[in-house]
Amino acid sequence: QVQLVESGGGSVQAGGSLRLSCRASGRTYNTWSMAWFRQTSGNEREGVAAIARDGTPSYADSVQGRFIISRDNAAKTLDLTMNTLRVEDTGMYYCAARLGPVESWNRLNPRVYMEWGQGTQVTVTS
Repeated sequence: QVQLVESGGGSVQAGGSLRLSCRASGRTYNTWSMAWFRQTSGNEREGVAAIARDGTPSYADSVQGRFIISRDNAAKTLDLTMNTLRVEDTGMYYCAARLGPVESWNRLNPRVYMEWGQGTQVTVTS
């Protein structure tokens, strides 16, 4: 098992940047596939970015070119650097993990992830 704790959320004006971090506890972090999801009230959890065990990233079309996902296996951290933020990026952001690999076509599907953090709120104002 792995425990996940997110940080770095906040309020920012459109066009600005934020960096989210997720700290994992537990052993063998490098064997876990990781991802960031976001959710707004009344909507399903949406995949934002994922990163495979070898560091290969995947991005939702809506954030491609603006967000960067990265992981540090030694420090057991997962980061999401969000640039050129838009009002529609507002939501609760969750860090998620799954032991083992995830097929590339399925990495933004919330149903494949077993472990979740408590979330951190991101609010983008116009």
